[in-house]
Amino acid sequence: MCGAPKQGGTLAGIDLSTQTVIQGQVWHDGAPVAGAYVRLLDATDEFTAEVVTSPEGEFRFFAAPGQWKLRSLAPVGRGERVVEAEVGLTETTVVLE
Repeated sequence: MCGAPKQGGTLAGIDLSTQTVIQGQVWHDGAPVAGAYVRLLDATDEFTAEVVTSPEGEFRFFAAPGQWKLRSLAPVGRGERVVEAEVGLTETTVVLE
């Protein structure tokens, strides 16, 4: 079982002045994808973390500032997105093809 916290929900209790949070949703054909795997890869494509999306297709990572690649895998497709995260909240959508 994955040790990641429940995905999605509020940011209550998270100090965005000190934390770097990357969060978003995974979508396919205009709808969120529940149960998709989302991997966080660093600038050299090294695996850093993985979570499973919530029923609403939501995911969240706590990371260091910098460039990150999000790679999502699900039975309906695959998708990637590169983000530049800074201290605070970085929101994005990964679209599966």
